[in-house]
Amino acid sequence: MTSPTGPAAAAGTWRLGDLTVNRVGFGAMRLTGDAAFGGVPSDRERSIGLLRRAVELGVNHIDTAAYYFSSLRSANELINRALAPYPDDLVIATKVWPGRDPSGRWWWAEPEQLRGQVEENLRQLGRDHLDVVNLRVPPSRRDGSIAEHFGVLAGLRDAGLVRHLGVSNVTPGQLAEAQAIAPVVCVQNAYGVGATAEEQGLLRACGEQGVAFVPFFAIAGAGREAGAGGADDDRVLALARERGVTPAQVRLAWTLHQGPHVLAIPGTGDPDHLAANVAAGALRLSQEEVARLSSPPEGGR
Repeated sequence: MTSPTGPAAAAGTWRLGDLTVNRVGFGAMRLTGDAAFGGVPSDRERSIGLLRRAVELGVNHIDTAAYYFSSLRSANELINRALAPYPDDLVIATKVWPGRDPSGRWWWAEPEQLRGQVEENLRQLGRDHLDVVNLRVPPSRRDGSIAEHFGVLAGLRDAGLVRHLGVSNVTPGQLAEAQAIAPVVCVQNAYGVGATAEEQGLLRACGEQGVAFVPFFAIAGAGREAGAGGADDDRVLALARERGVTPAQVRLAWTLHQGPHVLAIPGTGDPDHLAANVAAGALRLSQEEVARLSSPPEGGR
């Protein structure tokens, strides 16, 4: 079902442990139409068709979470309906620690509740194990220890429920803390044009350690959860005009140019945007163009 030579392969591959993925993947966050994640209501069959089209384009790395749901549908259910039985090379990554009750209100799992979150993902996706589970650290714990929570996930890995582990929204210290407990195959943190020195440092450190860096909001710009439709950096707009591409494609290409270990998981509910995002993996920027977008904008960040 997946074409190894499809457009998503144009940017090359990387390994998440023993799993090889194309560097351009897909984020399922916007599929459910939940306004909390920048989504807009869309037809269920259209979303199912979009997932199937992504795989046809060579996408074999999908990022999701059990808490990606709206009153109408869930991302995991859509993935299951669209893609099961799953292609052998399809890698599905999910996240735990945050949760949402049926009304949509957020809650954060205690260590002993993480197994339940993992099992919820297993049920929704219809799988007997999860390829990658990322421990998503809450903003309030950015300076705290994650050892207890990560230790539980390490135990679930040993039990065979999880194949590989990652961390999300972490500091360098928290990454080191996790690595002392169990191997970490990826880091999911916010990153894109205008990244801070701290964000850039963590990306480089991951590359030196052979850990995949999977940025979220890479093409959203200032909009973050609201998507790529907000105000954009003048440098991005100028380069997009020069190259005859979209600002989102410029942002995505720039991010992929930051290192071979950098993976992209752009999300969309629009088939045209999906094709454009995947095509951005073949967009090659010159060193001058990369440097132009990497320098601090005039007037500071």
